[in-house]
Amino acid sequence: MLKLVRRVLVLVLVLSGISVLCLKAIHGAEDKIAEEASVRKAYAEKIRATYSFPFGKDKLSMPGNAAAVGGDFLEASAFPDAAYCGHCHQEAYHEWRQALHSNSFRTPFYRTSVNIVMRTKGIEFARHCDSCHNPIAVLAGGLNENATINRSFDRDGLTCTTCHSIQSVDTKLGNGSYVMGVPAVMVDEQGNRIPGIVPDEEILANLDRHKEAVMKDIYHSPEFCSACHKANLPPALNGYKWIRAFTAYDEWQNSKFSQRNPLTFYNADFTTCQNCHMKPTAITLPDYGAKDGKLASHRWLAGNTAVPFYYGFDEQLSKTIEFLKSGNFLNVDIFALKKMDGTAANLALIAPLGTEPFTLKPDETIQAYVVVQNKNIGHSLIPEVRDLYEAWVQFTAKDGTGAVIYDSGFLKPDGTLEPGAHSFTNRPVDVIGDFVDNHRVWAIHSVAYDNTVQAGRSALIRYQFDIPADIKGPLTITAKVNYRHLRQSYLNNIFGPAHPAYPVVEIASRTRMLNIGDNPITAPLPTDNADWMRWNNLGIGYLDQLQHDDAIYAFEQVVRLRPDYKDGYINLGLTYIDWEKYSEAREPLEKALTLHPDDARALYYLALVERRQRHSEAEIADLQKVVAQYPQSRDARRELGISFYQQHRADEAMEQFKALQGIDPDDLAAHYNLAVLYRRMGMKKEAAEQSALYTAKRIDPGAPTYSLEYLRKHPEISTESVPWHVHMETMHANTSATGQP
Repeated sequence: MLKLVRRVLVLVLVLSGISVLCLKAIHGAEDKIAEEASVRKAYAEKIRATYSFPFGKDKLSMPGNAAAVGGDFLEASAFPDAAYCGHCHQEAYHEWRQALHSNSFRTPFYRTSVNIVMRTKGIEFARHCDSCHNPIAVLAGGLNENATINRSFDRDGLTCTTCHSIQSVDTKLGNGSYVMGVPAVMVDEQGNRIPGIVPDEEILANLDRHKEAVMKDIYHSPEFCSACHKANLPPALNGYKWIRAFTAYDEWQNSKFSQRNPLTFYNADFTTCQNCHMKPTAITLPDYGAKDGKLASHRWLAGNTAVPFYYGFDEQLSKTIEFLKSGNFLNVDIFALKKMDGTAANLALIAPLGTEPFTLKPDETIQAYVVVQNKNIGHSLIPEVRDLYEAWVQFTAKDGTGAVIYDSGFLKPDGTLEPGAHSFTNRPVDVIGDFVDNHRVWAIHSVAYDNTVQAGRSALIRYQFDIPADIKGPLTITAKVNYRHLRQSYLNNIFGPAHPAYPVVEIASRTRMLNIGDNPITAPLPTDNADWMRWNNLGIGYLDQLQHDDAIYAFEQVVRLRPDYKDGYINLGLTYIDWEKYSEAREPLEKALTLHPDDARALYYLALVERRQRHSEAEIADLQKVVAQYPQSRDARRELGISFYQQHRADEAMEQFKALQGIDPDDLAAHYNLAVLYRRMGMKKEAAEQSALYTAKRIDPGAPTYSLEYLRKHPEISTESVPWHVHMETMHANTSATGQP
């Protein structure tokens, strides 16, 4: 009995001690939270006293969209630096230090552009850029005339506690559309965020509370990335009108990898941004965040070779180049030859190359058809600032001695890309029709052309050249997609012409050796697509170039080779619809549905046929089936809304257009139709709002004039604005094997 009493007393004393410690910890956390709130309030009041709000009261980040919990400023000192996190996360810190995110603000490439903004428009306008590139500067009130805050955080750009303090994002906006919480690496037992530095020992003793503070489910989603990998140019920035800048997130959402869009040409497993750019990799340094010896990569490998090259981050550079050259992303196919002697027989395609015998003779003029497939990129080629990045096709033809017969897409002696190259870029122009250089995005009024290749689609590029009469065979032709980050003229603007040559990476290529004389059938390479897919990609290229008859022929070859492939028939139907031959579209679409009943892609296009043939009930029924399968399909929601609208079913039409705006807030059809429907229902305020959005986001009718002026000034590249064109032999022919004159 005495032993039992002693045990009880000991237990009571122990529990009492724990209780005291817990109470101290709770009160300590409460005191720290209260202290931070007081410090923040005083800091915010001080900043507000002199802060400029030119874009509206309390719009602290406009023309960006960054925000903080509580709607007020956060002191820069509230953000623990990355070195602190590196105590326990050595691998993540090491990778992050060389990655673009940690260098998002300090690089000369970014600084050149943002400094121009500040010099020409004012520091307040740089909030648009820095909401993503330097969130601490924006939220601390540092982007203000005569701001005196300590800017030591500049060197860390997007530091650990910026990304890991974000509480929510808005996928509709971009431009830094996140809400930042007070930075914390721990929560208390009630889940309240404990601001500031916490000893490593306390974190390690409470890993669950550490994880609750720094990890949220949204961090694993593409929506998280959308906060910054989506941008627009608002009137507050450019004094002109709203212009969509880039939409990497929307491109992913419309790709096969999102599984949200039934209209993709190919299918794939669900894949997020993180699945591609943050793949778990084996650690080389200790890291408590690793699982089974692997950690989600904090290198965010993508296409930026310029930053690691500039800073001498050899490890990051080599891994970036390895990533680009992995062979997973593009397929290059020298699909066909066409002899250009004018006879009907020779004008037919020799296609697909390798599958049928043919002959070549000296002194013939031939066209080579190159198809570049954006095969496994979850966004376009190129996805974001296409005015700065350079990806292009280099096509060469050489004789048996290695002498160059034809070269398109070579680099000139000064490092610039020859103007006749086919590049996957664009040409933004200003109000007087000049190229918008140095990424002066606020000056953009139009885009003269945009040669990007959307995810899952293909580009068809034609090259025409003469086979010399005295050629020493065989003829070797090569097509490769090269990539450089950044274009030479921009590098020259930053450093002057005397700077090292920045890396040019070959992403994908294909070479074929052609005999002068007879050419037999040849076996495909392991990297070649199957013949049915080669025809399919050609058809996609034709379709995007509005060559409908040729696209029909290509897709007919697909179903000939793969009669079980339902998408081949759907592609035929799609092409007929695009050609406005609705009656012809019905048969292949119905054939696809016999192979795959209730296929959403076939039903969508069949609904468009039913609409044209005034079968309203069938049209609506088909689209409803599509929406049921793909509730986040922008196209299906839009067309179903239009169908209901045309049948005077206003409530149902409004439901679809509202749902569409939840997916794509920039959809013009939704704005326009909702404005009309609200007006009819007497909802004048809502109608005015939608009408204003439609007016703001629709293209300026005068904008094409600026593009035409630019193309008139630059005839050497004006053909790039034509849906289909041929790259002809030029003065660059008969250059040396290096491609130099």
